[in-house]
Amino acid sequence: MQFWSTDLKHQQRGTAVRIHLSGDAANAFLVDSSGFSAYKRGGRYTAFGGHVTRSPVDLIVPRTGHWYAVVDHGGYPGNTRVSAEILPGPMSPIRSSAPSLDSIAEAALEANPTPPDDRQFDVFVSHATEDKDAIVRPLSQALQIQGLSVWYDEFELRIGDSLRRKIDHGLANSRFGVVVISRSFFAKNWAQYELDGLVTREMHGGTQVILPVWHEISKDEIISKSPTLADKLALRTADSTIQEIAEEIADVTRA
Repeated sequence: MQFWSTDLKHQQRGTAVRIHLSGDAANAFLVDSSGFSAYKRGGRYTAFGGHVTRSPVDLIVPRTGHWYAVVDHGGYPGNTRVSAEILPGPMSPIRSSAPSLDSIAEAALEANPTPPDDRQFDVFVSHATEDKDAIVRPLSQALQIQGLSVWYDEFELRIGDSLRRKIDHGLANSRFGVVVISRSFFAKNWAQYELDGLVTREMHGGTQVILPVWHEISKDEIISKSPTLADKLALRTADSTIQEIAEEIADVTRA
C-alpha cells in the first residue's frame, strides 16, 4: 500500500494541522502512534479525517499525544503531492532577565489575551458524550473537510472555560445546529439545554436551524421523547455513511 505520512511528534489537543495537496483527490487523516502502527500492518485503527477534494485542509488533533498525518488513495491508483504544517499558536514574549511576580502576571495577560470572540460558525454540533467515538467526532472532522466551520466542544472548550457561556456563544453564532439524536441524548441535561436554544432560534427566526441525525434510535422512541423532533426530516446513521451525512449537511448549508 502506497501512502504519505509525517511524524507530528507530541501534540496538544486542539492543535491544527494544515495539509496541502495537489493532484488527485485523496484521504487525509490523523492517527496516533498505535493507530499508525496498526495502519501500516493492515490492522484496525481509528482515524480522524476523511476524503479530501480541496486544498488545504485543516485537521484538529482530538487529544494530547503522539500523532501522525497520513495521506493515501484507499488502495486505488493516484498521484498527489503532499506537505503538512502545524499552525502556530500564541507565543510567550521573551524576557531578558529573571521576572518579578508582577511581570509574570503581565506576561500571562500578554500571552493569553481574551479578546471578544466574534467568530461565526456554519454548524453547532449538539450530542451526548456517549456518542463521541462512534459518530460525533468523525462527523465533526468530516464536516471540517467539507469546508464548514464547526462548533464542536472538543474543538472549542479549554480548561477554565465557562461551559454555559461558550455553549451560548456557539448556539448564537452558528447558522445551523446538527443534533445527533440517540437514546443517550435525551438523558443529558446539557444536550437538552442546547436543543432548547436551537428550538428557540428556529421559532424566533422562522427558518430552518435544526438538522437532525438519528443514531441507533427508532422513530417511535423519538416520538415518545419529543414528537416535534420526530416530525423533522432526518439523516440516519443506519442508512448513510459519515461522509455521506457530512456531504448532505454541507449541501444544506450552501443552499
